[in-house]
Amino acid sequence: MPRLFTGLEIPYDVQLALSLKRGGLTGARWIDPENYHITLRFIGDVDNRTADEVSYELDRLSYSEPFSIRLSHLGAFGGDMPRALYAGVENNAALQQLQAAHERVLRRVGLEPEARKFVPHVSLARLRGASAIEVASFIHEAGQFTPLTFTARRFVLFSSKASVGGGPYLVEQSYPLAA
Repeated sequence: MPRLFTGLEIPYDVQLALSLKRGGLTGARWIDPENYHITLRFIGDVDNRTADEVSYELDRLSYSEPFSIRLSHLGAFGGDMPRALYAGVENNAALQQLQAAHERVLRRVGLEPEARKFVPHVSLARLRGASAIEVASFIHEAGQFTPLTFTARRFVLFSSKASVGGGPYLVEQSYPLAA
């Protein structure tokens, strides 16, 4: 059974810039830059028939147009018990619309609605044992976050092996955004 999710790939130059933030944080398991992405919708473990239906329905969303993505800041999920360090995506109506379209078509396939609010980001590290103070200090010491911008020209259907997270991820299908 494949474990699937949809997302946007991060271009090499942006991967490289984000990878320079790696290191110096206790308890961080850094994600390999080639596995950086923005998750649009986690699907989970599905049978092959459902995976085929998902792929078919996603193909119908390719009508969306390319749009700009801007990574604007570092942040952490988990509050007092931080569990992930990320680069945050600036609010973007086109990205919100694409994600909402994914949610609609995946519910049509019979998948349960996503329980978590969509917070677009690029995970940089999984955290274990880092305190909120250490993470806040790391973000502060990282200095000014120079925004990184790229154009999303396609979205992809990724698969992953059951793991703690962080890859490796495989592109199962890509869906170009029409120009």
